[in-house]
Amino acid sequence: MTKQRRAEGLLVLTTAFWGVSYYFTRICLRQMDPLTLNAFRFLTAFLVLGLIYRKNLRALNRETAKWGALVGLVLVVVYVAATYGVMNTSLSNAGFISGLAVLITPLIELAVFRKKPGKRLALALALCTAGLALLTLGGGVRFAVGDLLCLMCSAFYAADIVITDRAVSRPAVDPIGMSVVEIGVTGAVFLALALVLEQPRLPQTPAVWGAALTLGLFCSGIAFVIQTTQQRYTSPARVALIFTLEPVFSAAVAYVLAGERLHSRGYLGAALMILSLLLTQLPNREPRRKDDTR
Repeated sequence: MTKQRRAEGLLVLTTAFWGVSYYFTRICLRQMDPLTLNAFRFLTAFLVLGLIYRKNLRALNRETAKWGALVGLVLVVVYVAATYGVMNTSLSNAGFISGLAVLITPLIELAVFRKKPGKRLALALALCTAGLALLTLGGGVRFAVGDLLCLMCSAFYAADIVITDRAVSRPAVDPIGMSVVEIGVTGAVFLALALVLEQPRLPQTPAVWGAALTLGLFCSGIAFVIQTTQQRYTSPARVALIFTLEPVFSAAVAYVLAGERLHSRGYLGAALMILSLLLTQLPNREPRRKDDTR
């Protein structure tokens, strides 16, 4: 197995964690406010990862800290926009617009770095976008204030992917140290926001404690370490394509744990999104392009 395929497999695992996070977030929001919940999950992840990777933190250099702090601030915008976007628009609009990072990411690469996606990747992106629309859109897109917030979420989500790619490609940057810093910065900013805008409180029941700790350890801690350490082995456009599978995993978890069912259009959309990912894994008979794979 090549490093690229192994990395992309681990990134699919990260996407699965984020897909599961919707179910656990719903449980936590019964007792915790949104900003408080995000502060809890990121600070929990930071404390645990800080202990595990304390050697990396001791050897932290300025370059790693700088990039980690930048990505952390970008993640704050992503999560704030996503949280309040969903509160001010329909779930179908939020799911589709937030998933447009799959298109914004290659557009950023094209505009900033003049990197064009290969033909196969471009086809996969088109299939994935069509599948995302079928999976998430019900009665069509109707403009609301929340839609702008969701669009901001997808734009900063794409920026997170591109910035992480630029950072981990630098020899001076330690990906693990960077991931711990970004998680810590995100948690600290959310805690400050929660103290100003909410009345923070800890989970009150074992079920919510379990859900909140799962969000912190797996959906924040492990997930972002995997992203930061593995993204160097593939391209930002392919990472965005993988991350767009998040609603597929979310729908699967909702089906198993909450008894929710998709309409037939949703199943077709999920199939197209999985097909788009499989398309990128086919053996490449054409000469390898630097902007398509690494």
